[in-house]
Amino acid sequence: MKRACFILGLVLAATMLAMAAAKPKVVNFGRWMTVKWLVGLQEETTLELKIRPLMVNGEVKFFSTGEIHDVTPQVFVVREAHRLNDMLPGENTAKWKWQPGNWVMVNKATARITKVNLPEFDSFYSEAVWFRDFAAYCGVADNEKLYAMVVQVGRRKPIVKKLLGGAKIGDLPYSECARPQWMRQPMRVVFQPSGGEKISFNVRGQTVEIASDSGDEAEEPPN
Repeated sequence: MKRACFILGLVLAATMLAMAAAKPKVVNFGRWMTVKWLVGLQEETTLELKIRPLMVNGEVKFFSTGEIHDVTPQVFVVREAHRLNDMLPGENTAKWKWQPGNWVMVNKATARITKVNLPEFDSFYSEAVWFRDFAAYCGVADNEKLYAMVVQVGRRKPIVKKLLGGAKIGDLPYSECARPQWMRQPMRVVFQPSGGEKISFNVRGQTVEIASDSGDEAEEPPN
């Protein structure tokens, strides 16, 4: 009798584990909220930052900012938003402030969340623009060098890493260069550093070349 009860207990436990494993995971977003983003040397400038929580089965995993980009029907990328404690040592009251963070990749079917490797991505100055599974952005290294960067999801090394000159390190976000522009045919990305000349790159698979006509405006960026 005891043996039969033990076996029955094992069967029930295995059944419950199987049911738990088979339970679908639902990934969705909460409502948008607007918070303050303090910028400038003295943080004297207040910008609005729109954020919303990403949830898995109703549980908040992190806060995001900006729109998502669907890489495939099952996978998307989105940018995190962080709430940091700005309290100095010796102060008694927590001072929380919001700021944009890095990019993560989310699998809708498994709810797996992974960091996206974006070398030289600066959460204050860099603005990633996505096309297919490529991200283009201006990267900042050591607070002094500005790079044109193109990264493909899943690859460790950038497709493009081209020195554009010295970084200006201004007080406003995304002030190092304009938003990169993607073009489809031929696949091309155009960078415009602040105060500098346009430069564009043709992307062919895993090979890249500097476009001969960086000022070509005939091709429209994809929607």
